[in-house]
Amino acid sequence: MRCSRVAPAVTAALAGTTLVACSNPPEEAATAPPPAASEPAPTPSATPTVPAPANPFTGTDATPGPVLAVKIDNTRSAKPQLGLRSADIVYVEQVEGGLSRIMAVFSSKLPARVGPVRSARISDLHLLPQFGRPAFAYSGVQGKMKPYVAEAPLLDVSQDRSNTGYLRAGSHPAPYNLYGTPKRLLARAHGASKASDIGFRFGPAPDGGRTVKSFTARYPAASLRFRWSAKDKRWLVTQDGSPDRAAEGGRLGGQTIVIQKAHTTRSQFHDFLGNYTPLVKTVGKGKATVLRDGKAYDARWSRASEKDGTTFTTASGRPMTFAPGQVWVVLVNDGKPTTP
Repeated sequence: MRCSRVAPAVTAALAGTTLVACSNPPEEAATAPPPAASEPAPTPSATPTVPAPANPFTGTDATPGPVLAVKIDNTRSAKPQLGLRSADIVYVEQVEGGLSRIMAVFSSKLPARVGPVRSARISDLHLLPQFGRPAFAYSGVQGKMKPYVAEAPLLDVSQDRSNTGYLRAGSHPAPYNLYGTPKRLLARAHGASKASDIGFRFGPAPDGGRTVKSFTARYPAASLRFRWSAKDKRWLVTQDGSPDRAAEGGRLGGQTIVIQKAHTTRSQFHDFLGNYTPLVKTVGKGKATVLRDGKAYDARWSRASEKDGTTFTTASGRPMTFAPGQVWVVLVNDGKPTTP
């Protein structure tokens, strides 16, 4: 996707929006000869680097494969969702009416089914280039947005193009009963990029942080509360006051939760009711709160371009390491502070 076409689409800031929390690896350097006996040993760097893990999305030993991103409904009508527990990364974005929608990224593990699958949004096209040329599964897109999808660096495996890999199932009425079969969807995506470094760093928790039992992200018409479970060693999700359960059993949640504050404006797109589609700007710099191991860390995020991943650092400038496992990135407006 050419950014020059998307940027002009942004108009005045989204009125009434209140959001509250609410590469390749460098070449190996040549081995330097040991210093002479009379030379002092080199001083260690004050800010140690953290190497990229074997699995760049989760920091685990799971073998990464081709990247599949799936748009999933996140309203009460779609609950409980299927397949989210298998995702490597779960992005939460604001959509029309102050609600939220999910883009789940799969690579190391594919569930048998995932959904309910719903329509794409313009903010997805700004997130996806960091994955190279991923497969993108969705159902429906606003007419004016179709040229942007066609130009984006992705493999379109939507239901719009083919019913292969999709089925209607379950007790929910349409459109909340459409599910995707990841293996069949990836079979349509010949040449999809495999998982690579997108800026995440995993390892022991950094110094500092404050102990918290829960943390809430609020959208104008929805809220996500993350509660630390020492037993499960992950943050369990409650949405709009109800525990967020997985259709295959258990609670939804991740080992690391990133509340990323990103400037959110109004795009040129809107739904059939005339509600404008928010555009979440994920290129640039901003503040974030990272939840891991029962603590909250003040952090900063930075992303140079749409082809680059996002790096996170602590307030002191050191790498903000994530806990190995599933990562949730909750994108909220930078206009209001987070609330523990």
